[in-house]
Amino acid sequence: MRILHTADWHLGRTLEGRSRLEEQEQFLAELVEVVKDQKIDAILMAGDVFDTVNPPATAEGMFYDSVAKLSQQGACPIITIAGNHDSPNRLSASSPLAGVQNIHLFGYPVNNIVKVPVGGEMLEVAALPYPSESRLNELLSENSDEKEIRNSYDARIQGIFSNLASQFTKGAVHMAMSHIHVAGGSASDSERPIEVGGAYTVAATSLPEEAQYVALGHLHRPQNVGRAKTLARYSGSPLAYSFSEAGYTKSLSIIDVVPYGKAELTEIPINSGKPLVRWKAKHGIQEIYQWFEEGKDANAWIDLEIHLTDALSMEEIHRLRKEHNGIIHIRPVFHYEETQSEEEKVKDIPIDEAFRRFYEQQTGGGTPDSRLMELFLSLVHEEEEE
Repeated sequence: MRILHTADWHLGRTLEGRSRLEEQEQFLAELVEVVKDQKIDAILMAGDVFDTVNPPATAEGMFYDSVAKLSQQGACPIITIAGNHDSPNRLSASSPLAGVQNIHLFGYPVNNIVKVPVGGEMLEVAALPYPSESRLNELLSENSDEKEIRNSYDARIQGIFSNLASQFTKGAVHMAMSHIHVAGGSASDSERPIEVGGAYTVAATSLPEEAQYVALGHLHRPQNVGRAKTLARYSGSPLAYSFSEAGYTKSLSIIDVVPYGKAELTEIPINSGKPLVRWKAKHGIQEIYQWFEEGKDANAWIDLEIHLTDALSMEEIHRLRKEHNGIIHIRPVFHYEETQSEEEKVKDIPIDEAFRRFYEQQTGGGTPDSRLMELFLSLVHEEEEE
């Protein structure tokens, strides 16, 4: 049996207001081809189909159109669970229609495993959609102590998995899936947290060892889970959703498994989507224009850090963005009087001039008006009097 594990599509998500719908559509088209080329028997989608509980209609249309193609009229079963970004009610609302095409959508935690015939075998999945206290409909701890909350939450998740895994039958392929934060996983800035501190974190040893593979969602970097008693993995997001993911290799996880056998993992790289790249122009604005001429990272989203002695004008900022429409951030780094020590700077520069320069740096070339300057100086004088 060949099973494809994917997660964290975040359909409808933007990058600082820039639409990613075209890239997401490219990924879904690529996914359809991978499923056909790799002869996938079933698909596990481990949560965060959408980026918000109220996704744009375009994103919803992309999802339903894509899963219809992926299911191949029911020949390739799909099991999808809600993540912390999804509306459980909204995701599962179309279940009566989706079920006709062997597409199984789960918004809330359930008490029974999912059983799906695949070829001449049975696939059994302990599927646990994002299990927040509200979605579990229970209070896990009346104490506000983080450690006690974490222990109660971990014990509850372990108990749910134990109940589901007890329903596994002999001769079937056994899988588990959930959208949770497992302790020790490597996170990125694009994952809006599902836990306060470390309260809603699950120990790797709490994942069900009865499962031959545990398909996880939430962390956007593809990675295996250490210390788990069975093969457990985050498939990662298909696209990079923050510059903290610059350089990540995105992939799909394919699991080859037979009843009673050990799961074998294969990674398939994802080619869709623009890369997120950090530029550091240490030699000023001319270095950037040289990169433009060279065609550097022409099809990428850019986080630009530029070293300057003077602030960029609005005209220069507009010109940079016109030359490369993928520039997202422009962060100036100023070098004033580099030969002087910090002590000499403070000693030689009047306080109002120091504030003016600081304000200019922080605003990218702005000038404080007289009222703001007066307010700043009055605060300085009050501090000196005290």
